[in-house]
Amino acid sequence: MTSFFIAILASFVACGLIIRISRVRGGMAWDDDRLGGVQKFHARVVPRVGGIAIAVALLALAVVMVFSDRKLAPQFALLLSCGLPAWLAGLAEDVTKRVGVLVRLLATMVSGGLAFWLLGAEIRRIDVGFVDALLMYSTVSLLLTAMATGGMANAINIIDGYNGLAAAVASAMFLSMAYVGWRVGDPLIVAAALSCTGALIGFLLWNWPRGLIFLGDGGAYLVGYLLAVLVILLVSRNPSVSPWYALVLFIYPVWETMFSIWRRKFLRGSNPGLPDGLHLHTLVFRRLVRWAVGRKEAASMTLRNSLTAPYLWALSSLAVVPASLLWRHTLALQVVAALFCLFYVWLYARLVRFRAPRLLVMRSKRGGLLSRWRDDI
Repeated sequence: MTSFFIAILASFVACGLIIRISRVRGGMAWDDDRLGGVQKFHARVVPRVGGIAIAVALLALAVVMVFSDRKLAPQFALLLSCGLPAWLAGLAEDVTKRVGVLVRLLATMVSGGLAFWLLGAEIRRIDVGFVDALLMYSTVSLLLTAMATGGMANAINIIDGYNGLAAAVASAMFLSMAYVGWRVGDPLIVAAALSCTGALIGFLLWNWPRGLIFLGDGGAYLVGYLLAVLVILLVSRNPSVSPWYALVLFIYPVWETMFSIWRRKFLRGSNPGLPDGLHLHTLVFRRLVRWAVGRKEAASMTLRNSLTAPYLWALSSLAVVPASLLWRHTLALQVVAALFCLFYVWLYARLVRFRAPRLLVMRSKRGGLLSRWRDDI
């Protein structure tokens, strides 16, 4: 647990320094040229290099482990080292805005490949007979591992649209892995997952609800890489853990990505790689939180932004909680995955057709709690 609190402190301090330096010097990976984008609803320019703070916190822990736990220190350092290509490619995009999606995806797949060779993060089973037979071949396993790592990093980047959304969802996933790792007696998974949770919580203290710093692509790709590799290690090193635990745990960002690709490609006939304003979290912002605060000043926009994330936290918990309880039961996990996808499609259809369930629509009253919170922000 010591690593957990060290990670919170290191990340919190690093984020504070980044915000301070950005305000004093300016021009440090600001988001000013993106305020008008289809997925940008914040009301002020904000440093989008929170990935630096996450990396700094994890690096600090690696140093601490050298003195406190020499058995885990080399594995943890190797885990972070393999993630360098993913983090650097995302950070380069944050700073230059010139690194394409394909380059970032390939860099993250390289990180997955390095974890395959150096850490033994191998996908060897998914509990589907003929596929498991193919995964016995190292080339097939390597390819799937790299694709899964790249896909997960991209999925986290896609849901990173509102204050507190991606970081809180990822924190819950890391906590679930720490719990399952503890149940099966895997100290590396427990230590690494708790460390990642702490780093994200330190970031969240600045990011939600006020939105003073963003994860950025560097943070999203690093977090996505760590989620993917840790769950692959958890399943591959512990036969009692069902591979469907990983799928259900990640079903929200994974299904969001797959659904978005299908929607863009086949329904709209557009490039699946181009951003748009029709993600589920965007519809929640427009259809459910729209009536909460009608003003357009900075405080109201920030409040609307921050009120969006809790809806998706609740949605993600519909998968994370069952995954944590049913981590060894493949059939039950398959049922949960199917039910989640059906619920997602039902909710999306209701929102896009302006038929949002009334219980979910947030309405404010003049002088009420929402108004007071807006004034505080």
